[in-house]
Amino acid sequence: MNENTSGPSPQVIEGVFDLARDGLTGPLGEMLDAGVPINMVNPRGDTLLIVAAYQQHPETVADLLRRGADASAINAMGQTAISCAVFRNNEAILRLLLEADADPRLGTHSGVAIADQFGLPRMREIIESYPRD
Repeated sequence: MNENTSGPSPQVIEGVFDLARDGLTGPLGEMLDAGVPINMVNPRGDTLLIVAAYQQHPETVADLLRRGADASAINAMGQTAISCAVFRNNEAILRLLLEADADPRLGTHSGVAIADQFGLPRMREIIESYPRD
């Protein structure tokens, strides 16, 4: 059986997610250039973008978005990269995601809901400042 047809091994997946978690944009980009899928998910359903947003790495978030990461992915807990940025009160990452047309109303724990639930009026103001079609 050819292991290459089943995707990256669990060890590779864990290592790639560690790169996103640690904000190691260059090495992460090298792994993506080598063929690791940009929108792969870990056992919690997190994408690399969700992890980078939660861990507050704007350079990594920007690079993942530039490479075509799905800004609207929803993990198993109903969270998106935007909800992570709002929860962490990270304006720079929130703006990057909104500029990439991420929807702040997606997920059971949407960015809008998080802003309201945790009393983050500045995050809600930023969300509202980006027009949606």
